[in-house]
Amino acid sequence: MDKGTEFSFSIIEECFTAAIEIARQAGEVIKAAFQQDKTVMLKDGSADLVTETDQRVEQIIISFLQDKFPTHCFIGEESVAAGKQQAFTDGPTWMIDPIDGTTNFVHRWPYVAVSIGLCVNKEVVVGVVYNPILDEMFSAKKNQGAFLNNKPICVGKQTELSASLLVQEFGSQRDDKSVAFKQGNILKMLKHPVQAIRCCGSAALDLCMLATGAADAYFEFGIHCWDIAAGGLIVKEAGGYMADTEGGPLDLMSRRCLAAGTEQLAIQISRMIDHVRLERD
Repeated sequence: MDKGTEFSFSIIEECFTAAIEIARQAGEVIKAAFQQDKTVMLKDGSADLVTETDQRVEQIIISFLQDKFPTHCFIGEESVAAGKQQAFTDGPTWMIDPIDGTTNFVHRWPYVAVSIGLCVNKEVVVGVVYNPILDEMFSAKKNQGAFLNNKPICVGKQTELSASLLVQEFGSQRDDKSVAFKQGNILKMLKHPVQAIRCCGSAALDLCMLATGAADAYFEFGIHCWDIAAGGLIVKEAGGYMADTEGGPLDLMSRRCLAAGTEQLAIQISRMIDHVRLERD
């Protein structure tokens, strides 16, 4: 199969089936390690953690997919952290977060997920997010709807921030500037006021909660492409709105995103919050 731009329905189906299969296999590894003591290492700071399980799971996923699709490219969180760079081209590219919610995993907080997205022509066409602790498999294929454990899901249709549940994350940056920026935007939401704010500890699962209608909106600065590739497709296929925080088209590599059940709600939030441009993935 060429790296080129044409991808048939049958190939997307094959990739989707493979992603589901390996997500479940990876989930078994995570579940087996969940209650065990972990060897924890730091990446960029005291709140940016990685475990041996993260690294092992990513190796398992990439090895499996590489064997099935040898011409495809891979962008994985732990591979990038280890210094391996992969240019984002029009060719088939898998974006992988082996454990989204590593800190949750370390503390045995049950919101952890395997996140696997496939991009073609820089557009996500397959998205799989699996929480093995709760056995929740979120999935989507472009133009074919979104599902939780094979049952269709749909976003909520809330248009007013004052009646909305917002999901937010605090991220791993602890420098004064980053913390003040994050606090400032949360304060803007609270003063509006938003009805509620929740934090799952996983961007992929935040997006999936939005896709089910359990949450109404989500925005974040500082995330990475592997955090939102799969979850973003699941939101869109559930009828939701995904965009740049300032309202333009979502750029997977920009490290910022805004998602909502409705465009009206997204516009309200975009106009209220402060924005920042970050170093690209």
